[in-house]
Amino acid sequence: MFASHDLNSSPGPALARAGAEALLCVRGVSLQFRGVKALSDVSFDVRPGEIFSIIGPNGAGKTSMLNCISGRYSPTSGSVHLQGREITRLHPQARARAGIGRTFQNLALFGHMSVLDNILAARHTKLRNNFITGGLYWGTGARVEEMRHREAVEEIIEFFGIAHVRHALAGTLSYGLRKRVELARALALEPIVLLLDEPMAGMNLEEKEDVARYVVELRRERGITIAMIEHDMGVVADVSDRIVVLNYGRKIAEGLASDVLSDPAVKTAYLGWEAA
Repeated sequence: MFASHDLNSSPGPALARAGAEALLCVRGVSLQFRGVKALSDVSFDVRPGEIFSIIGPNGAGKTSMLNCISGRYSPTSGSVHLQGREITRLHPQARARAGIGRTFQNLALFGHMSVLDNILAARHTKLRNNFITGGLYWGTGARVEEMRHREAVEEIIEFFGIAHVRHALAGTLSYGLRKRVELARALALEPIVLLLDEPMAGMNLEEKEDVARYVVELRRERGITIAMIEHDMGVVADVSDRIVVLNYGRKIAEGLASDVLSDPAVKTAYLGWEAA
């Protein structure tokens, strides 16, 4: 665990507590690739304003689950709902417009583009102008919209402390900075739910602490609900409100972080400890 355990010392919004209506609902999701079952009848709820961690050993189906939520995969069966609306068959771009933001385990930045342009690229789902309205929507209206988007992006850049590299090519940055840029790009979508796939993988302790604080601040200051895959149990214990555990594509535990991490089945399946 981290040397400091106060990352999540302030409780989450009241809505994140027990009894709150779910913001994101996963119901009976199964995913099969030919004869391989990646997910088997997995259900869970993510409540408004909480940090919800998805954990499990390699190959447990964690990233497959995020892909089903974000739209990269269509589940074989089951459903996904956001704010009571079923989004199971929506295109990924439509889910982004609905409020699903996403980062990836392997960085997906445009290495040949600047930090600023990478983040601006995420604003395309917010643009009012398109090829149909382009002939009508121009001049002052277009300039005002562009200014608004640039102001939003600059505020995000300041939030993540990357102003000093705003014009640098993303591909030239250190790994830790590129991870921050990817978080910034996801935030530029103005998500209701932010899906983070191992946001601290490959980082040293100092970099992990920085990213963990950003995750907590996104919830605390901006009210963003976060569903996160993370292997570092110190991070998971420090920042999570609740946890779901997957093993071989099945859910084996769900609940408060303190309860789940002490569950003998979780220790055996994931942490590699002998059950008492």
